[in-house]
Amino acid sequence: MRVIVQAEPFDLGALSNAFAADAGGAGAVVTFTGLVRDNGGALAAMEIEHYPGMTEKAITAIVEEARSRWALLDALVVHRYGRLAGGEAIMMVATAARHRAEAFAAAEFLMDYLKSRAPFWKKELTSDGAEWVAAREVDEAALKRW
Repeated sequence: MRVIVQAEPFDLGALSNAFAADAGGAGAVVTFTGLVRDNGGALAAMEIEHYPGMTEKAITAIVEEARSRWALLDALVVHRYGRLAGGEAIMMVATAARHRAEAFAAAEFLMDYLKSRAPFWKKELTSDGAEWVAAREVDEAALKRW
C-alpha cells in the first residue's frame, strides 16, 4: 500500500504498469485517474493546498479502511497539489484484488472518500477571479452508501 502526495505530474502508464506487475495473485487491477475539469475553457488553473503529514495520514487511514472492508492485495493513491492546468491529472487510485468486484468497490470507495474527506483545499482561477471549491451535495450523498 502506498500513498503519494506530490506537486509533480505523474506518469499514469508507468505507475499503472508497475502497480499491476507488483500485484502478485491478483485477478483484477482497477485504476482511476481524476483530471482537472476545464469548465469549457474558463479555468485558467486550479490551486490545491494541503498540510504535509496530515494529508498523508488521513489518506492512509482511508486506504486502511478500504483494506479492512475488501480483500485487497494492494492499493495505491497518488494526489497532486500546487498549481494545475485544466486537463492535468490530479489524482490516481489503483486497487488490486483476487476478484474484480472487490477491486472495483474498493476503488470507488476510495474515490468517494478522497473527493469529500481528504484534506485538500482547491481554488479555481478564472478570468473572473479566484473562488474556493465548495463541498457538493452529490459528493456527500455518495458517501452515504458506504
